[in-house]
Amino acid sequence: MNPTPDDSFASLTPDFMLDALDAAGLRCDGRMLQLNSYENRVLQVHLDDGRIAVAKFYRPGRWTDAQILEEHAFALELAQAEVPVAPPWTLDSQSAAVSLSGNPSTLAHMQGQRFAVAARQGGRAPELEDAEVLSWIGRLLARLHVIGARQAFTERVSWASAAPAIAARDWLLDHDILPPEIRGPWDEEARRCIDAITRAFDEFPDLRLLRLHGDCHPGNILWTPDRGPHFVDLDDAVNGPAVQDLWMLLSGDPLTAQQQLSAVLKGYEMVAEFDRRELRLIEPLRTLRMIHHSAWLARRWGDPAFPQAFPWFGTPNYWNDQVSKLREQLEAMQPQAAISSAPPDEEPYEFWDA
Repeated sequence: MNPTPDDSFASLTPDFMLDALDAAGLRCDGRMLQLNSYENRVLQVHLDDGRIAVAKFYRPGRWTDAQILEEHAFALELAQAEVPVAPPWTLDSQSAAVSLSGNPSTLAHMQGQRFAVAARQGGRAPELEDAEVLSWIGRLLARLHVIGARQAFTERVSWASAAPAIAARDWLLDHDILPPEIRGPWDEEARRCIDAITRAFDEFPDLRLLRLHGDCHPGNILWTPDRGPHFVDLDDAVNGPAVQDLWMLLSGDPLTAQQQLSAVLKGYEMVAEFDRRELRLIEPLRTLRMIHHSAWLARRWGDPAFPQAFPWFGTPNYWNDQVSKLREQLEAMQPQAAISSAPPDEEPYEFWDA
C-alpha cells in the first residue's frame, strides 16, 4: 500500500491553534494537552477566565459545514432536554463562525481549518460488567433516542442499508488496497455479506429510523459517580435504527453479551419502547461496520498517526483474518428464530462474538 501523504493537519501547530481560539474569543493561558482522536485533532486548553475547554479541529474534507452544524444542533437540542452531552459553545463572529438558521454560531473557520469548542467533561470509563451501570446507560440512550425521534437528519449519512458497506468495498477494490492473492477471496466474502445485510434490512420495510449517537462504544461514554454516564462525542451521529447504539456496548462470549444486552434493554425500556425485531440487525450492522472500518483505515493511511496506531493494518495476515471474520459473520447473519417480546432478563439472545 503506497498512500498519498496526508498533510490535512500540517498547519495545526500549537501557535496556530492558540491563535485560532483567540480569534474565536477564547484566550488561553498556554496550557494545552492533546487528547486521543484519530479522525480529528482534539486538545484540552485552559482559558484565562479559569474555564477548561476541549477544542476539536475537524479533519478537512470529511464533513461539510452543514453536516457538522447538524451535529451541533442535535447536541444543543439534547442539552436543552437535559440529556448529558457536551454541547458546542457559541463562538465570536470575528472568527468567521457559521451557523444553521436559528442556531448560534458554533463552527469557526481559520485558514482552511474548522473547529468547535465545548466544556471539558471529566469522568472515567464505565464498568460494563456492572448490570446497574449498563441499565443506566440504557436509560440514557433511550432519552437520547426520544429526542432523536423528533426529526431526521437531512445532511448526515444513514446506516439503514448495505450502502456504506458497498461504498467501502468499491473504494478498496478501486484503489487496489488488498494484496493480489487475497483480493478475490475477500471480495467474494464481502459480496456475500453485503447480500445478507441487504436481505436483513429488506425484511424491515417499516424500520423506524432515528437520529443516533452512531458510534456508541464504551470509549465515547464517560462515567462519574454523581452523574452517571454522559456522552463525549457526536462526531459520527447518523440516521439509523435504535439497535445501532446498543450493540457496540456488548462484548465477550455469547452468554456475557446476552447478559449485557438484558441489562441495557432493562434500562432502555424504562424510558422508551424498543422494537425487539431490531435485534436481528445486530450482526448485519456489525458486519457493515467491519467492512467500513477496513476502508476507513485505508483512506487514512497517509496520515502519519495511523501507521503508528494501527501497525498491523494492510498486512496479508490482516486481510486473511478479515476473510475469516467475514465468513463467520455470514454464518452469524443466517436467519434466526423470532425474537420474543418477553422481558429482557427472561429472554436469551443469540450473538456471534466478532
